Amino acid sequence: MRPLPRVHAFTDASILGAPDFGIRAAAIAAGGSAVALHARDRGGTAARLTAGTLRLTALARPPEAAVFVSGRPDIAAAAGAQGVQLGSGDLAPADARRVLPRGWIGRSVHSVEEASVAVDEGADFLVVGIIYPTPSHPERLPAGPGLVSAAARLGRPVIAIGGVTPERVPELKAAGAYGVAAIRALWQAPDPAAATLALLAPWAEDP
Repeated sequence: MRPLPRVHAFTDASILGAPDFGIRAAAIAAGGSAVALHARDRGGTAARLTAGTLRLTALARPPEAAVFVSGRPDIAAAAGAQGVQLGSGDLAPADARRVLPRGWIGRSVHSVEEASVAVDEGADFLVVGIIYPTPSHPERLPAGPGLVSAAARLGRPVIAIGGVTPERVPELKAAGAYGVAAIRALWQAPDPAAATLALLAPWAEDP
């Protein structure tokens, strides 16, 4: 299995349907194997999520970026994606592994308790947040980098999400984050390719 990417670019329905989606996705994917593009369409149909996944796969293949699918290991397996990202209402990681035996299985968590359960259930990595205030989830109180440190002690790679910016990434790495995930900081950036490299910069010398 290929190494887990350091920067994860999460989509949503509005991003997948944007007129410049392909251009921005290709710019982010140019970061190469250190980048994962996440196909996510909450409330959308399986057909629409599959179409978005296949488009991301086509855009990611030339620079060898990864593609992950949110919530649907069956679609990830069918599309040849490299992993799946599970939420609290999705399959347990061990069950998803039966559908996607050779991909990364991640779980989104919001507390140390949830992180511990996810590890016990077989998650390969944890997406941990919300770390900083973010317009995407204004109702959630930010947990701060301390949650990253606590989750990282469980022995799985931690991807920090929520209010992630290039300026905050060094603090997150110091707290124990393996990598970061973002929506606005990548998809709404004036230069998505430059924004991707800025998020990757703290790990530039790491294997």
